[in-house]
Amino acid sequence: MKRKFCPLDVKGLTDEGTFTGYGSVFGNVDSHGEIVEPGAFAKSLARHAKDKSAPVMLWQHNTDEPIGVWEDLSEDAKGLTGTGRLVLDVPQARSAYALLKAGALRGLSIGYHVVKSEPDGAVVRLKELSLMEISVVTFPANTRASVTGVKSERWQEFARRLRDGDPMPPNEFEDILREAGIPKSMAVQITSVGYAKAIRRESDGPGDAPAVTDAALSNLKAALGSLLRS
Repeated sequence: MKRKFCPLDVKGLTDEGTFTGYGSVFGNVDSHGEIVEPGAFAKSLARHAKDKSAPVMLWQHNTDEPIGVWEDLSEDAKGLTGTGRLVLDVPQARSAYALLKAGALRGLSIGYHVVKSEPDGAVVRLKELSLMEISVVTFPANTRASVTGVKSERWQEFARRLRDGDPMPPNEFEDILREAGIPKSMAVQITSVGYAKAIRRESDGPGDAPAVTDAALSNLKAALGSLLRS
């Protein structure tokens, strides 16, 4: 069984241990030189649905340590998306919950068998995969997938302070970006080019909270766009 890793961008976690996000993304060349094609999971998901089964949720690919269940998995335009639920009666699931909330776990990793693939120059296009399991892991390699649908207290605080016209200092915003897995050099540039510029403009003259929020978001989008194009 082969494995493929994706970063886990935790933005929060419900009290019941549920989260939503992507286990794999389409069109991205991963560290193994492979590209998952749209539709690669379709037949496997259909088989699971027919059999009323689902890929298992494991801890670090350890088959002796299931920690939860995948309640809904499907493909969308971006990739393999789903809702998972940690079974908090299981000790390792409680540990995973605490580590996810602290930002200490960095990835999801799918376990799969290749059914159909095709070489394309220096890469291999994965056309059909049999999905066996999706694990919560420490070290991701695929840099495009993310987990969403959970609320981070620090991001909530950031948004609240923007709305209240009391934006947090640039160094605290940079810390939030770093906790989300943004590389240090990129976090510094996003902070200095986008965020710091927005809050400097607010401090230069009168304005209301929505204005500073719009300015911050606009400048942050511009900064991110510039970095992604470079």
